[in-house]
Amino acid sequence: MNHAVNADPAELAKFSELAHRWWDPESEFRPLHQINPLRLDWINTLSSLKDQRVLDVGCGGGILTDSMARQGAHALGIDLSTKALRVAQLHALEAQTPRVEYREVSVETLAAEQPGSFDVVTCMEMLEHVPDPDSVVRACAQLVKPGGWVFFSTINRNAKAFMLAIVGAEYVLGMLPRGTHEYAKFIRPSELALSCRSAQLDILQTRGLEYNPITRRYWLSDDTSVNYLFATRRAV
Repeated sequence: MNHAVNADPAELAKFSELAHRWWDPESEFRPLHQINPLRLDWINTLSSLKDQRVLDVGCGGGILTDSMARQGAHALGIDLSTKALRVAQLHALEAQTPRVEYREVSVETLAAEQPGSFDVVTCMEMLEHVPDPDSVVRACAQLVKPGGWVFFSTINRNAKAFMLAIVGAEYVLGMLPRGTHEYAKFIRPSELALSCRSAQLDILQTRGLEYNPITRRYWLSDDTSVNYLFATRRAV
């Protein structure tokens, strides 16, 4: 089986075109810069990152990977976008980020190479961009050590999510480039929960991510109707 095919060439091309703007906090990636402290603190509260071996799946330009390394983790970011990874590597050099590296490899291939090798695995804003999200969840579960943490974030599939994440964010507010998301690829929490359980991951916490366009502020809540996050642990 060729594991490297679990990627949409159009999705890779889309993010490659924007790669040079990953670290511009006022660019199309501004939302990622704004939510990064929230998701980093959430991860670090549940599983201290210091001295942990951490994998960031679908890392893009390395915004989360870099910040986890600065929390003391030994961080590896993987992606299939060559341009995004070059940007991540360049930023790590310029910022002199310690304990961080990047590889162009699929999560399935890495799972075959290094099963049970990581204390923490993160897969944020990535599942809704791949043809087979179940395959990614299984690979993440294979990569983490027994008792280790796997964190996911993605977008719910319902009318409210369509209106806010696509119509609102892409067409009305212009927060994201048009075409960033496809509604059919959104994932209901019940679907992700089933994938996690099938991969022997226990769901320990679910959080929602909300946004106020007036104050331009994000916060974590119990409302999982649009953006949501799962904290899971691999069974020992």
